[in-house]
Amino acid sequence: MTADDAGSGTAEERGVRDAAAPDGAVRDPGERERAAADAPDEDEPDPIALRLEQLILGAERRYTPFQAARSAGVSVELATRFWRAMGFADIGQAKALTEADVLALRRLSGLVEAGLLSEPMAIQVARSTGQTTARLADWQMDSFLEGLTDPQEIDPQEIGMTRTEIAYPLVELLLPELEEFLVYVYRRQLAAATGRVVQAADDAEMVDRRLAVGFADLVSFTRLTRRLEEEELGELVEAFETTAADLVAAHGGRLIKTLGDEVLYAADDAGIAAEIGLRLIETLTHDETMPELRVGIAFGTVTTRMGDVFGTTVNLASRLTSIAPKNAVLVDGAFAEELGRTGDAPVSEAEAAEQAAAAEKEGEEPPSYRFALQPMWQRPVRGLGVVEPWLLSRRA
Repeated sequence: MTADDAGSGTAEERGVRDAAAPDGAVRDPGERERAAADAPDEDEPDPIALRLEQLILGAERRYTPFQAARSAGVSVELATRFWRAMGFADIGQAKALTEADVLALRRLSGLVEAGLLSEPMAIQVARSTGQTTARLADWQMDSFLEGLTDPQEIDPQEIGMTRTEIAYPLVELLLPELEEFLVYVYRRQLAAATGRVVQAADDAEMVDRRLAVGFADLVSFTRLTRRLEEEELGELVEAFETTAADLVAAHGGRLIKTLGDEVLYAADDAGIAAEIGLRLIETLTHDETMPELRVGIAFGTVTTRMGDVFGTTVNLASRLTSIAPKNAVLVDGAFAEELGRTGDAPVSEAEAAEQAAAAEKEGEEPPSYRFALQPMWQRPVRGLGVVEPWLLSRRA
């Protein structure tokens, strides 16, 4: 329809009958256009959200994805791949990117151009960083908001501000400190990871390594989800994850991931993995608010990638957890052999008795072992054939 066509006809034909109007009056179409112009655009960002974004990013929105890619000197396709890898949704050609986005594109593409990273590796860097920091950011915001709604903390009504309005000064105060702390922790973790690289026998060992892998699983968690209130369930999961993370770290293991009612950890040394498994059982047993726990540990070759672990050893540890008795630790044969090799557990109780008798005869101290191993019945394990699990305990 052209402008001239729109101008023809009677006044009533040009008008629009507003069914919502109480009198059913005929209205000027210009009135409806002006009302539509005054109405908030659903595509427009919330003003407070936009202010928060500018505060956190330190820059205003200036670029469309095409403009950002051109300014960074990369193709739109590569820029899109980086953007998606970091975990962000497509934004079409909206002007939503800042100078910081351009700088990030330049840095990643510069590493590729310099030959320090291949393009697939740069995509992996973007993905791993995005996934890790997304979870961190969500966790922190959940914690801050929970603090704001805690009646013992700030009461927004008492100070005449909504929770949304409090968010800006809160972020303004916390952002510099949290950013510095994040960099500090990252450098510490990078130093620890670099140390493991240096200690590895060869490059292949860093990809396919021999590790002890343990799963710890809360018993009857599904039943608990039906019985507990959401807040109680959340507190229980948080307490379990916090306890597990602290114990794993304190005894020299690495927490790979948490899955609500289950944690996955790894250790270079079988003795460390055994100590963590038993400590978890002992700690949670003395906590009346916690359900019972099962732990399964396996030892063998493990593929590590992007901070996660994969392979038959990991699958075996998971299967051992599912068949472990309540408040007990089950390990596989390779793990039992490794404890015997390192002297953390006797190869067999008969051999331990012989060694003790020989030492007593010679007037010497008998060998000291940290752990005891009891062979269990062989049983088929789904997808892994027949295995012979061992019950791990502390040696009296």
